[in-house]
Amino acid sequence: MGFFHNPALGIVLAASHYLGNIIVGLAMRFHGEDQAPEHRSYDSKLSIRYALQLMHEERLNDKRPFGKMMGDAVHSAIQTLLMIGGFIILFSVLNEILQIINIAMLVGFVISIILGLLQIPHELNTAVIQGMFEITLGSQLVSKSTEATLLQQAILVSFILAFNGFSVQAQVASILSETDIRFQPFFLARCFHGFVSAILTYYLFDWLYMENTSPHSGDAVPVFLQMEMSLFVVPYHWLLQWGFLITATTLVVWVLLNLFKNRQ
Repeated sequence: MGFFHNPALGIVLAASHYLGNIIVGLAMRFHGEDQAPEHRSYDSKLSIRYALQLMHEERLNDKRPFGKMMGDAVHSAIQTLLMIGGFIILFSVLNEILQIINIAMLVGFVISIILGLLQIPHELNTAVIQGMFEITLGSQLVSKSTEATLLQQAILVSFILAFNGFSVQAQVASILSETDIRFQPFFLARCFHGFVSAILTYYLFDWLYMENTSPHSGDAVPVFLQMEMSLFVVPYHWLLQWGFLITATTLVVWVLLNLFKNRQ
């Protein structure tokens, strides 16, 4: 909605991603079937009831007072937010460096060939490269393109969002490094999800977008979307007005918690 100024397109992207996630989940269900039982990453006894039981036992074993748990939760959340922001800046700078030293040009030549085979304007190769590093920059460049049709833009944005970009993948790898969960299956699932979502967008576009909007008005909005628009637009404008204050307040709370923790 923010980049394309088109709420109806959000239905297409959301449907392709939810269906894509379901397909990826079903496909990844068979991942690791060839491993020996002692090397599998899951337990055959696992169930929702068993998971709730383990969570309850872990809560009973945690002897921290409620105030301490709240402070640790806020501290951990803000550290994660700062890490995410740092990765976004890092990969944005890295992307610019690759542009300056012309490595992105070589990669763009290969991507142009692939886009040509898909009958997508090769001018979007820069947007694809940007999106492979950071999804926000790539999606914004795709939305500003005047060479591609809306369907072509939706397909590329769907792939970029599903792939997540190296920035998000680095964030996930950083978090998973403290666990016994492997990063490789996640990366393979993101690649698979990118292609699946792009294909679903191609087939769902005419059904969810073209048939529900007026061909005579680019600003027409389907009737069934009017309620959904009000549910999303109001919080969006509220965040634009108060988002900075919330972020600044959260950072101040984090600093105060750090000072209080160091004094102890």
